[in-house]
Amino acid sequence: MRNLSRRTMLIFALAGLALSVTFLFSFHLTFSQKNPNQNGLAMLVENAGAVSEDKQESFGLPARLKIPKINVDTAVESVGLTSLGAMGTPNFQSDVAWFNLGPRPGENGSAVIDGHYEIKNGKESAFDNLHELSKGDKLYVEDDKGLIITFIMRESREYDPEADASDIFVLNDGKAHLNLITCDGLWNEVSRSYPKRLVIFTDKE
Repeated sequence: MRNLSRRTMLIFALAGLALSVTFLFSFHLTFSQKNPNQNGLAMLVENAGAVSEDKQESFGLPARLKIPKINVDTAVESVGLTSLGAMGTPNFQSDVAWFNLGPRPGENGSAVIDGHYEIKNGKESAFDNLHELSKGDKLYVEDDKGLIITFIMRESREYDPEADASDIFVLNDGKAHLNLITCDGLWNEVSRSYPKRLVIFTDKE
């Protein structure tokens, strides 16, 4: 039942994904309407949940994210979808948020964590320096059982707001991944948003 619920909710999340507007930034990652293969989305999500959970190692809920290279050691909130069908964002500027309709960090598939970007009221946000990470850098997720899972950065990509974002949330290769998302670029006062979305792709060590 849990897998079915995830797949169903991910269909809605990917078909019209918008990482919601916060006090700090406008965060929009949508599944491109120009993509001619929209019918393939449901299949992607279905395949992503095909691995039985009882065959996976058991991981707890993510509690802290640590990225030594950029001095991140912060709490992980749990978010789902907003009433507008958007992925939630952290309540606190210094926190990050895990998308709880997808895999837990360490489970097979792509776990997703987002975080705020930009200094606000003299305070830094969790992902201000995410762009400084490079291939091979390590990051760590500590779960509520005290288990620490290590991930290694594979690559980074920038997305336009209306880009096809399916590869951020769905990857069916039988391995565990963690993808980090934030905004990037210079703030546009007219649109009240950032022009790019930065995504860090990592693989479980």
